[in-house]
Amino acid sequence: MDKTAGGWINGFVGVLIFSGSLPATRVAVMDFDPAFLTVARAATAGILGLALLLIFRQKRPERRDLVSLAIVALGVVVGFPLLTALALKHITSAHSIIFVGLLPLATAIFGVIRGGDRPKPAFWLFSCLGSALVAGFAVTQGVSASPVGYILMLAAIILCGLGYAEGATLSRKLGGWQVISWALVLSLPVMLALTLITMPPSLESVGKAAWIGLAYVSLFSMLIGFVFWYRGLAQGGIAAVGQLQLLQPFFGLGLAAMLLHEQVSPAMIAVTAAVVLCVVGAKKYAR
Repeated sequence: MDKTAGGWINGFVGVLIFSGSLPATRVAVMDFDPAFLTVARAATAGILGLALLLIFRQKRPERRDLVSLAIVALGVVVGFPLLTALALKHITSAHSIIFVGLLPLATAIFGVIRGGDRPKPAFWLFSCLGSALVAGFAVTQGVSASPVGYILMLAAIILCGLGYAEGATLSRKLGGWQVISWALVLSLPVMLALTLITMPPSLESVGKAAWIGLAYVSLFSMLIGFVFWYRGLAQGGIAAVGQLQLLQPFFGLGLAAMLLHEQVSPAMIAVTAAVVLCVVGAKKYAR
């Protein structure tokens, strides 16, 4: 298997894992405060990341890598989880998942800025078309009814795209699981302290579903998914493999319908299908 093919396979596995993030978050915020959920998932994943680094005796990153690790932590450890958790207080996971269709464009833009990618002009046409379909759908679905949720999701997408591109660039040097582990460890002291501060006075009212949601976003969304995702981006190219995120709304909508019994309208399915088609053209002209 060549390196590019391996990148697409790893990236696809990462997307599958991330597809469950928003439905799991939606379930978790029903009983947990968004702030507590954000810091608790980061703290839990940080402890696991620290254990992995110690078990496999990984060398500490160089001082010049700390800025990049801080950007990764800001984007994917704190920014995206917190903003999406807050957004899901205002909108359903099905609507939030549609916004994930904007992630490939955000990741590609930061891939050019931070990772040195140089896609062909036609790539941007397909990528922008997919993003325009997503944005257009959001507008037609009554964005004025809950502007806060949509604004929070857009901010989350921008920070996540930055974190993806920065982490992928650094993973070429440190390795995929090492990057997310070090980013988690870097933020661990603050996340642990905030977990204790924001912890609910009583956990008796927290349902089983919320605990499962917390476990999923802590273990899979915050750690395991990034092992595959950063490896895939580093192997296959940030802009190219990043387009696989266009598949994430499709998988996420299915999970929202099956697990949360949320309504998935024909318009959602149509937009998702059209967006997925854009990945074919974007992939062709990514390099």
